[in-house]
Amino acid sequence: MIDSSILQDKKAAYFTLGCKLNFAETSTIGQNLKAYGVQTVQKGQQADICIINTCSVTEVADQKCRQAIRRLVRSHPHALVIVTGCYAQLQPQQISEMPGVDLVFGTDRKGDIIPAIMQKLSEHSEYTDHSSSFPFFPSCSHGDRTRYFLKVQDGCNYFCTYCTIPLARGRSRNGSIQSLVEQARNVAQEGGREIVITGVNIGDFGRTTGETFLQLIQQLDQVEGIDRYRISSIEPNLLTDEIIDFCAHSRHFMPHFHIPLQSGSDHVLQLMHRRYDTALFRHRIEHIKQLMPHCFIGVDVIVGTRGETAEHFEESRQFIQSLPISQLHVFSYSERPGTRALQIPHIVSPQEKHERSQQLLALSDEKLRQFYTAHIGQTRPVLIEHAPRTKPMHGFTDNYIRVEIPNTPALAGNIQNVTLGDFTTTGDALTGIL
Repeated sequence: MIDSSILQDKKAAYFTLGCKLNFAETSTIGQNLKAYGVQTVQKGQQADICIINTCSVTEVADQKCRQAIRRLVRSHPHALVIVTGCYAQLQPQQISEMPGVDLVFGTDRKGDIIPAIMQKLSEHSEYTDHSSSFPFFPSCSHGDRTRYFLKVQDGCNYFCTYCTIPLARGRSRNGSIQSLVEQARNVAQEGGREIVITGVNIGDFGRTTGETFLQLIQQLDQVEGIDRYRISSIEPNLLTDEIIDFCAHSRHFMPHFHIPLQSGSDHVLQLMHRRYDTALFRHRIEHIKQLMPHCFIGVDVIVGTRGETAEHFEESRQFIQSLPISQLHVFSYSERPGTRALQIPHIVSPQEKHERSQQLLALSDEKLRQFYTAHIGQTRPVLIEHAPRTKPMHGFTDNYIRVEIPNTPALAGNIQNVTLGDFTTTGDALTGIL
């Protein structure tokens, strides 16, 4: 039995790359270490423990992970360095050979990190675990004191041809509705006002427990003290009409969806092994807008995948342009070792990928400006976020319009009705009139 007091008064540094799910998991690791007396390192201090939570969605992400590892090793030369996350899951040998790295944990073993740290610090034999299972590691984090990120699901049973996520995070699994509702209640007790529901493929919720995502959000909607829920990225084939109908009439679910399209060409969707076509995607968007005309809809798109000819891209661009969406998140396709996409002929050049990305980013700017402009003059509820006294305060409306107001500290953490004015000088928000 290892004496946990060995962690008392140790200092830890944390570095996270990638998605909101990773940030939520890092936050949970930090909270658990804090319970053992571990303090977060302050600027200028040397850390005893460094934890780096990695991403591997693209080769650029892998490169950033290696850079981050080297940087933290240099900054904290005497620290115990632990690397976890998707890159650690896919390339554990490569990471373990990097100078200064002490422990490597894939996504399947994040729950073992703290006992491993205690064992390593106790100078016991090196911690090993040959388990190949992927347990569900619950996590709930907060960035701004008003917004929390609740992980409800992990892993993915979809094997899209371009994606390594099932290899990095394992098969779909989830916590129970009862446990997740309890976490939401804890957020309310801590003063949190908004929860973003996160996961790898959250619409697939229930694989572990036999429950459904619709049942989950129905139960979360009943938690007292939480004013707002937002659903992070959800697959269009899993975003059912029933889920949309519920959100439209719920107490606390906001008119805001994030839906991955990836391509507006049915041929490319087939090459990707996506589980929907453009007709279904259009139906989902139109159904949302029919019930919630003011709803913000963000959409993911990948450009330059193998097999995407110029004609397919133009078909995709025109399809996206025809949709009443609010914003695009544009990604350039990146070759990932071990994916079936590598077997698809027709490779898009880096220059062509860049040009296609620029076209869609311009379209996204146009869509977002149109969405914001349509709401000028309206009065909408805004959750005001904390800000330094010398800077303006910001917040988001229920339908995810970023609003800037004069600094009024008493409003921080409150939901305030605000009349939306013109664009700010930076153009990324509307001015708010109290």
